[in-house]
Amino acid sequence: MKTAIRLSLLAAVALALGSCGSMQSQQSGMSFFVSSVGSGKGADLGGLEGADRHCQSLAKAAGSGGRTWRAYLSTTGTPGYPGVDARDRIGRGPWQNAKGVVVASNLDQLHGANNLTKETALNERGELVNGRTDKPNMHDILTGSTRDGRAITGSEDSTCSNWTTSGAGAAMLGHHDRQGLRDDDASKSWNSSHLSRPTKEGAPGCSQAALQGTGGNGLFYCFAAN
Repeated sequence: MKTAIRLSLLAAVALALGSCGSMQSQQSGMSFFVSSVGSGKGADLGGLEGADRHCQSLAKAAGSGGRTWRAYLSTTGTPGYPGVDARDRIGRGPWQNAKGVVVASNLDQLHGANNLTKETALNERGELVNGRTDKPNMHDILTGSTRDGRAITGSEDSTCSNWTTSGAGAAMLGHHDRQGLRDDDASKSWNSSHLSRPTKEGAPGCSQAALQGTGGNGLFYCFAAN
């Protein structure tokens, strides 16, 4: 009887270790995730460099730090400095989540008929990110981009001063769960749905309070560029 119990316990431990090893293997091959946390300072990410470091740090903590991670963010051009397109920062694909599911095979598919949904746009730990039907809603993802992954032109701020401010301004946001208030293309866009806006209480549009007020938490997409 005791021998049978020991064998059962050993089998359970082996199964658990096997599952853990399988998950670690999947995460080592991970090349896409939604950041589990933002900067905590709204859309002030420390510029593209700070956002990339954040992606790299989260990936490393999840066991996938041996790759070059980039934030999917565009910047607008300033005098002497051209704008940066998010699509040009993230490599050529394919990209898969922490559970090994491919979300897009290449840039064209990523910006077309991709496999990004609430169920596949996981964080670096392989966890679901709260969507529109969850509390709190965190489906607004920072991108600063058009639907084809390029910088937005015009005089209106769409990148919170190129990801350097938590004050006045605005950031273009996408919906990782592909849901919104209406059943239209903007609501279903993963990378270009609507701009952030100030709260009724007066918190500026790039602040953490403003991002949370429209259904976000200052999260952004991270892709392995190699």
